Amino acid sequence: MEKNKNLKQFYKKVMLIAFPIIIQNAISNFVSLLDNIMIGRVGTDEMSGVAIDNQLFFIFYLCIFGAISGAGILTAQFYGSGDHDGVRDTFRFKIIVSMAIMVLGCIVFAMLDNQLIGMFLHEGGATGNIENTLAFGKEYLFIMLFGLLPFAIESSYSGTLRETGETFVPMVASFVAVLINLVLNYVLIYGKMGAPVMGVKGAAWATVISRYIQMAIVVIWTHKHTEKNKFIIGAYSSFRLRKGLTGRMIKLGFPLLINETLWSSGIAIQTQAYSVRGLAIIAGLNISQTISNMFAVAFFAMGDAVAIIVGQMLGAGELKEAKKSAYRIIGLSASIGLVFGTLMFFTAPLFPRIYNTTDEVRELATSIMRVAAILMPVQSFLHATYFTIRSGGKTFITFLFDSCFLWVVAVPMTYALSSFTTINIVYVYFICCSIDLIKLVIGWILLVKGVWIQNLAQQPEGN
Repeated sequence: MEKNKNLKQFYKKVMLIAFPIIIQNAISNFVSLLDNIMIGRVGTDEMSGVAIDNQLFFIFYLCIFGAISGAGILTAQFYGSGDHDGVRDTFRFKIIVSMAIMVLGCIVFAMLDNQLIGMFLHEGGATGNIENTLAFGKEYLFIMLFGLLPFAIESSYSGTLRETGETFVPMVASFVAVLINLVLNYVLIYGKMGAPVMGVKGAAWATVISRYIQMAIVVIWTHKHTEKNKFIIGAYSSFRLRKGLTGRMIKLGFPLLINETLWSSGIAIQTQAYSVRGLAIIAGLNISQTISNMFAVAFFAMGDAVAIIVGQMLGAGELKEAKKSAYRIIGLSASIGLVFGTLMFFTAPLFPRIYNTTDEVRELATSIMRVAAILMPVQSFLHATYFTIRSGGKTFITFLFDSCFLWVVAVPMTYALSSFTTINIVYVYFICCSIDLIKLVIGWILLVKGVWIQNLAQQPEGN
């Protein structure tokens, strides 16, 4: 009885952390879906241009995520050990690094817009116009540059709040932002309520405005509730960081930054490799990924849950309990992936019908979604495993496990099969996704061996 009671309390704790993240991600992805549909109903070229830009911005977003994640590992463990000064230092580090990446991102996107978008533009099939797609992509990209600043700041604040157990406020901020984004999309894309018809420009401005609002909500709440957020007291009084701690954050964060940069760019290069078969595959992948993200919100949240719960347990010195908790959350994540994958498989043909696009694109999107659905349990296991290994600070292992595998195995295979064979593109996609089964075996071995289990909060900082 006592064991069952403890188990119920554990899963209750998991859901208290995960549920707000699930709601936040579900709302964000639902509005992204509506945003995608709104652009898709304008035309396939517009949708493809925006989809290409989102592949590029995806790299930027994950660079920010990777750069602050090393500090985030220490944030969770410092909070678990009651060290608010340590949390404050990690927050400062996040702000400094995210601002630097934001400036670099703006320079790269502004100077290399033609080259970056042009990588994805190839003739093939009966769908799409390359010149129009490039023009729409450039319009959208330029406006979206104004949204990089609020994204960087909000990520630093929300990441710290989540790592200290506050998941509700980021959820509310996201909810408000996506509702505003949705309304502005409708008004600006189609020219409603007296506004001009702006198409992709309207979609970009709607996103930028909503991001500033999301940032404002999180920042204002954090500074108004200093009793809950002790790390923010004096956070901006100085940006001087303890030398030893800074070195540890760089040591933890650099592999994650490289990993996320290489992984996101690897995904973009994979998409570029698929695109040699024509613009239809870009449109089909865009639809499929947007829908797949809707079904994946629950197991994505399990990654955050395992990082927070296991990270805090490691920081508190509860090493055996941390390992047991990681197993439970990973099992739950895989089960969730199976349920939602099954649901997505059978509903896949319904979603592409909403888009104003060609039958070729609709058929591709349906087939790609079904491939993703079949492999969703594998992806859910891998996602939770990645965050478990990362929670103990084994960031170099996650680098090998994630981006190295992608670049050494998946990217060359995708390029070779897409460019040098006549295999149907859907089968190519299935083969290239299925090789993650190798990672599943490697991930299980790493979990069982427990190489990730270590208490970082009680390690000496040096000078």
